[in-house]
Amino acid sequence: MPERKEKFYLTTPIYYTNGLPHIGHTYTTVVCDTVRRYKRMRGYDVVMTTGTDEHGVNVERAAKKAGIPESEFVANMAEAWRSLWDELGIPADEFVRTTDLNHVRAVQWLFKLCKENGYVYKGHYTGQYCIHDNAFVNDAKPGDNCPDCGRPLETLTEENYFFKLSAFQKPLLDFYRKNPDFIQPESRKNEIVSFVEGGLKDLSITRTTIRWGIPVPGEEPHVFYVWFDALTAYLSAVGGPDYEKRGMWPADVHFVGKDIIRFHTVYWPAFLMAAMLPLPKQVWAHGWFLMDAAKMSKSKGNVVLPRPIANLLGMDALRYFMLREVVFGQDGNFSYDSLVTRYNSDLANGLGNLASRTAALIEKNFAGKVPKPAERQPQDDALANGAQSAIGEVLERFDKMEFARALEAIWGVIAAADKYLTTEQPWALGASEADQSRKGTILWTTAELLRIVAALAHPVLPDSTAKVWALLGQTTPLDSFELDGLRWGQLVPGTTLGKLQTLFPRVDKTEAIERIEAMANEELSSASAAPKPASAPATPAAAPAVPEKIGIEDFAKVEMRVGQIKTAERIVGADKLLKLTVDIGTEIRQICAGIAQFYEPESLIGRKVVVVVNLAPRKLRGVESNGMVVAASVGPEGRPVLAGFLEDVEVGARLK
Repeated sequence: MPERKEKFYLTTPIYYTNGLPHIGHTYTTVVCDTVRRYKRMRGYDVVMTTGTDEHGVNVERAAKKAGIPESEFVANMAEAWRSLWDELGIPADEFVRTTDLNHVRAVQWLFKLCKENGYVYKGHYTGQYCIHDNAFVNDAKPGDNCPDCGRPLETLTEENYFFKLSAFQKPLLDFYRKNPDFIQPESRKNEIVSFVEGGLKDLSITRTTIRWGIPVPGEEPHVFYVWFDALTAYLSAVGGPDYEKRGMWPADVHFVGKDIIRFHTVYWPAFLMAAMLPLPKQVWAHGWFLMDAAKMSKSKGNVVLPRPIANLLGMDALRYFMLREVVFGQDGNFSYDSLVTRYNSDLANGLGNLASRTAALIEKNFAGKVPKPAERQPQDDALANGAQSAIGEVLERFDKMEFARALEAIWGVIAAADKYLTTEQPWALGASEADQSRKGTILWTTAELLRIVAALAHPVLPDSTAKVWALLGQTTPLDSFELDGLRWGQLVPGTTLGKLQTLFPRVDKTEAIERIEAMANEELSSASAAPKPASAPATPAAAPAVPEKIGIEDFAKVEMRVGQIKTAERIVGADKLLKLTVDIGTEIRQICAGIAQFYEPESLIGRKVVVVVNLAPRKLRGVESNGMVVAASVGPEGRPVLAGFLEDVEVGARLK
C-alpha cells in the first residue's frame, strides 16, 4: 500500500444558528480554506471542518418567534450556512451539526470519560442567570444586570452537573509553557495565561431549565450546556469515539474569533485533559473587521454581507481584500471604498493586466505558442532571481499565517514584471531575427513569471489563478500541483496558450459601491422577514409585556444625567465589558458597561450618553463601577444600543 500522506486537520468555529453569515464569519472560513488549499499543495492529507451550533435557549426562542419547531428552524439555518459556503466556493470537507446523531453520541461519550475520571460531579446552584450568555453570574444579586452584556438577570435554582475546571489551573499553565505556540497570536496568549493564573472556578456543564439540547443519558431532564456540546463538534466531525480509526485527531489548528478564544484555550483543553484525550496543537484567534472603528452588528446596521460583493466583483476579490488588507490576528477596518480601490489597482491593473498583456503579445507575435527564450540579459536574470526568491519567502509566510506579507511578496513580483515589460517594450521591437529572438525571451520570461505567480497565489485566489494556469497551457490542476516542486524555468516553449479571458474588469468605484449596497439592503430586507408556519394566520407581532406599574415617587428616585465619555478601554478577562470614564457635569465617574462586543473603545470617546448616577457602587470583574450607562435592548438577541440625543445637550443636564 502507498504510504499515507502526513495529515493536517483544521477547523472554523461551529457557528451559532442565531443569524445568517456575514463578512466576519466569511473571513474565518476564507482563512481556513486558504490554509487548506495551501497545505494540500504542500502534499498534506487535509480535512477542514465547519458547522452549526444548534442548541440552547436562544434557538428555542428564535424558533418560537418564527412559529416553527426547533428542529425545522435549525435545519433551515444549517442549510442556509452550508449553501452559502458552497456558493462562495469555500465548502468544508466535514460539515457538522450539533443535532447530528454522531455528534450527540460523541458529547455523551466525552461526558462519560470526564465523569469516570473524577472530574464531573452533581450539585445544586441558586443564582442570577443570564439567558443571553447561557451563564450564571457570580456575586450578582436579584435585580442586577449582567456585567458582561448589561441585560437583566433572572434568579435560577437548578440541579447541575459541574466540571472541575478548578483542578486544571496548573495543568493548563504547564501545557502553555511546554507548547508556546499553542495560542496565537502572542498577545492573546498573554491574556489567557493571565486569566488562568487568576484562578479557575468549576463550570456548570448541564442545564435542567432548557429543553432544546442533548440529553444526559439516564439523567433527564439534564441537557448539556452549550460549550461542552459545541466544542466537542471538532472531535465528532472526525470520528468522535472512533477518532483513532479516522486518524485526523488532534486538530492541527482551530481558527476562531478573538471573542471566543477563552473557550477554546481553557475549557476545551481542560475537557480533553479530563477525558485523557489528545489536545489540539494550536488555536489561532483573529481580530475583527470593523466599520468606522466599530464592530459590525445588525443592530447598528453596519453588517457587510459577502454575497453581493462576490456577485459583483467575484469571490477572489473579497478573498484577496480580506487577506491583504489586514495583518492576520489584528483588527482591521472594512470599507467598500478600500475594497474597490484594491480591486482596481491590485487585481485589474495588476495581475489581470499582466496576464492579458502577456497573452495578447504571445498571440500576436508567436501564433499563441509560448516562445523559446534565447540569449539572456542581466535584466532577464534579475526578474528570474526575484521570482525564484519569492517562492521561498511566500511559502515561509504562509507557514506562519502571514497572509498579508505573502501577498505583498507576490504582488512585488507582479510589479517587477510590469516594470520589466514597460522597460523592455517588446511591442516596439521589429521583425528581424534578432528582434524576434529578443522578443521571445522577454515574453517567455514574463509568461514564466505568471506561472510562478499563479501557483503561489492559488490558495488565496483559486478561481482567477486557475484561469491564468489554463491560459498558460498548463494541464496539471493547480489544486493538485505541489508547491515544493515549483521553481523557475519549468514553462515548456511551444506550449499552446489557452483562451484569453478578462480576469478582473475594471469597475467605476461609485457605481460599484452603490450596486453592492443595493444588493446588500435587498438581502438584509429579505432575511429580516421572519418565516411563519403555513397554517398560522398573518398577525402582528405581540407587543412586549408591560411590567408592573410604579408610582411617580419611585421613578423620581432614579437620577439620570447627560454624560460624555472621556476614556474607554477593555477589561482583561471580561470579553464583553468596557471600563469607561464619564463626565457627568459635576465629576468624572468610572463606569463598567457590557457593550464591548458591539462598540470599539475608540469609537466611544466624546460620545454623549444617558447615565444613571445614583446607583450604589459595585465591582464587576474586580473593577468598581459607579453608575450605569443606559442602552436599549434590540432584536431577538437583546443587543445593547446606547441611548443618545438628536440635539446638542449640555453635559450634566438631568433627564426628567
